[in-house]
Amino acid sequence: MNTKIKILLAEDEPSLGQIIKESLETRGFSIVHYNNGQEALEGYYKEKPELLVLDVMMPKKDGFSLAKEIRMQDKHIPIIFLTAKSQIQDVIEGFTLGGNDYLKKPFSMEELIVRIQNLLKSKIAPLEQKQIIIGDYVFEFKKQRLQFKKEDPVSLTHREAHLLYHLSNNRNQVLDRSVILKKLWGDDDFFNARSMDVFITKLRKKLKKDPVVKIINIRGYGYKLIC
Repeated sequence: MNTKIKILLAEDEPSLGQIIKESLETRGFSIVHYNNGQEALEGYYKEKPELLVLDVMMPKKDGFSLAKEIRMQDKHIPIIFLTAKSQIQDVIEGFTLGGNDYLKKPFSMEELIVRIQNLLKSKIAPLEQKQIIIGDYVFEFKKQRLQFKKEDPVSLTHREAHLLYHLSNNRNQVLDRSVILKKLWGDDDFFNARSMDVFITKLRKKLKKDPVVKIINIRGYGYKLIC
């Protein structure tokens, strides 16, 4: 029985696509590679991958448009964007559309592999607790959803759920910025720090219905979830 994790790679540069495919296959992953966004979308429905690696600039359908369509069907599958675009507005757009990570070209294969492995980690001990109470919210980490009182649950992305888990596990204490960046992003550089700020902003919006719950910024150190 084949138990390899299947990754969908959408990259229109043939040489780079082949290098990524071969590098990931040597690490035990099963890779399906497509050269444009439209074929990648069709491949997503056919192959049912567990993670997506999407180039942003592609013919027929760009990576952002592809991710937007897939997110309408699947709120939880991890998505990594590959791009030469490094402006912060591009980064914000990528995360707003549901991306979990954003890797600038050129990059090392080792960095890509580490980021993939981080996203695929589904168990953070201890996860035996099925429900985490945050003020008037019920947070279900495994299901990646957040529910306010009796309202319909709100879906969280993979990265949002992991970040909220760590914040809630250290509630009313300062969560060290560098530690969480290394744990979830693999590196605490400026680029990753800005992307984490985007996710903090998204979590604040999803927690705003309870005025008692706040995520505050401790300048120069990290974040604190107050509830």
